[in-house]
Amino acid sequence: MELIKKARKIAESYRVTKGGKFRLKDNDPGDTMGLKSEDKPRAKEALALGVEVLAELQDMLYAQDKWAVLLIFQAMDAAGKDGAIKHVMSGVNPQGCDVHSFKSPTADDLDHDYLWRCMKVLPNRGHIGIFNRSYYEETLVVRVHPEFLDKQKIPPQLITKDIWKQRFEDIRNFERYLANNGIAVCKFFLHVSKKEQKRRFLERLETPDKNWKFSAADMAERGFWDDYQDAYEDMIRNTAAKHAPWYVVPADNKWFTRVVVAAAVIDTLAALDLEYPKVGDDKLKEIAAAKKALLKK
Repeated sequence: MELIKKARKIAESYRVTKGGKFRLKDNDPGDTMGLKSEDKPRAKEALALGVEVLAELQDMLYAQDKWAVLLIFQAMDAAGKDGAIKHVMSGVNPQGCDVHSFKSPTADDLDHDYLWRCMKVLPNRGHIGIFNRSYYEETLVVRVHPEFLDKQKIPPQLITKDIWKQRFEDIRNFERYLANNGIAVCKFFLHVSKKEQKRRFLERLETPDKNWKFSAADMAERGFWDDYQDAYEDMIRNTAAKHAPWYVVPADNKWFTRVVVAAAVIDTLAALDLEYPKVGDDKLKEIAAAKKALLKK
């Protein structure tokens, strides 16, 4: 299908599978592949078509019941994770899709290893699982605020200068394990600029219907912008892989962000060679008999 070919081309432009030389500053948060604001209607139309294709692929994924897909979204505050999930996944059958948001760990979470709360909600075969934030927070917010490690009840002798290196290794091994068991991992970093984040924060403050989105904590985290940029860059460098790629998605223009996310999800599903289960001779006989019986009534 022509649309799938186009989606794969777009996805390839933002895919990172080898992170060794990755530099965040080489990626423009305002990039739109040459499209301008007047092209927004075309982009929205492309997204609508992409949503239809995605729905068809998800239906085959569900029917085949062999693969699972895990979509991970990470970003600075106000980058548009919620909106991307809402718009891109709007046509997916809710019965085959599970969304989990990971905020501050609970007391129960802290009594387990840091992967536990994510592992217990991995998607079933035939399902798409969506993580709004994930175990990657353990290499981001915990790294920027190392005092959070004190709450994790880890034996002190295990908290060394190599802890982040060890966590990257753990995550790489975990994602290889998922891939080896038929869970396709697709990771998104929505790359928003500091200037655009400021504009969106001000919009939340000045628009009554958006006041509920404002968080003083988000403002506080903005003060650690450079630390977070360094942490994201290191995260991508250390965990990008062919079987678990990162998509560094320009996030200053939401209409374009959603097109790129949809393209990457379509590409991920299309690569699985999905198909509806083939019906055997015995089943065909049952179908024919049922049809004959119905037509008699």
